[in-house]
Amino acid sequence: MATLGNPSNTIAVLQKYKFNFQKKFGQNFLIDTRVLDKIISAADITKEDFVLEIGPGIGTMTQYLCEHAKRVAAVEIDKNLIPILEDTLSSYNNVEIIHQDILKMDMERFVQEQNPGNPIKVVANLPYYITTPIIMGLFESHADIHSITIMVQKEVAQRMQAVPGTKDYGALSLAVQYYAKPEIVANVPPNCFMPRPNVGSAVIRLIKYQEPPVSVNDEGQLFALIRASFNQRRKTLVNGLNNASNISYGKDEIVRALEEMGLPANVRGEALTLEQFAQLSNQLR
Repeated sequence: MATLGNPSNTIAVLQKYKFNFQKKFGQNFLIDTRVLDKIISAADITKEDFVLEIGPGIGTMTQYLCEHAKRVAAVEIDKNLIPILEDTLSSYNNVEIIHQDILKMDMERFVQEQNPGNPIKVVANLPYYITTPIIMGLFESHADIHSITIMVQKEVAQRMQAVPGTKDYGALSLAVQYYAKPEIVANVPPNCFMPRPNVGSAVIRLIKYQEPPVSVNDEGQLFALIRASFNQRRKTLVNGLNNASNISYGKDEIVRALEEMGLPANVRGEALTLEQFAQLSNQLR
């Protein structure tokens, strides 16, 4: 089978199947072999690995994964792509094509059944409109995942690895950094895709922590505090939390907790580290 990283081969497959890009699925197929090489090497795929690929498209990256991994499961939501994948991946016997919505899968069970006792690696060129729910769904499933190496919108990648006090820092930065160590490994311009997206992209690698880097008594409360703090960025942390319907603490309690941490009452959420949010959550309990 011809390598799909080559644009003319991609065009040939799309024409053969009269494939129409679906806007609702946010489809942009990679057509640059150098980017594919970068993703494979950043994800550190070896012959020992079971890889879950989300959104394989026509199988461009899947071919590369099959060459490097022990086994690959490719989960695709668009039924029109399933016969194409069966064709483009027909020469590989170490791949399973799954027609499914990744957000509806029981990920913990899937990993236990597919790769019992061992962590998997996730690789994906994600549709940009649904990046965050997919990543958070993978983390919150508590499935045994070693790392997630994904192509996302450049701005989203920057938010994931942002630090306190910067304009990109927010609830997504804290949520990702609670579960994993993020690192942008490549910037990818729009001309590496078909069709060409309107935004720049980046490959980010998230190496999952065995245990979160902070200890917190109530994970749910921690994330509720984080979300409320960034819902209205211009407000102080105290006002943001006080205005949130799902946070039951009064202004005085919040101010007192901040004082005990040595923080002023007018501090903003964007100034707090993950550690400080965990401390605040524990103090309020």
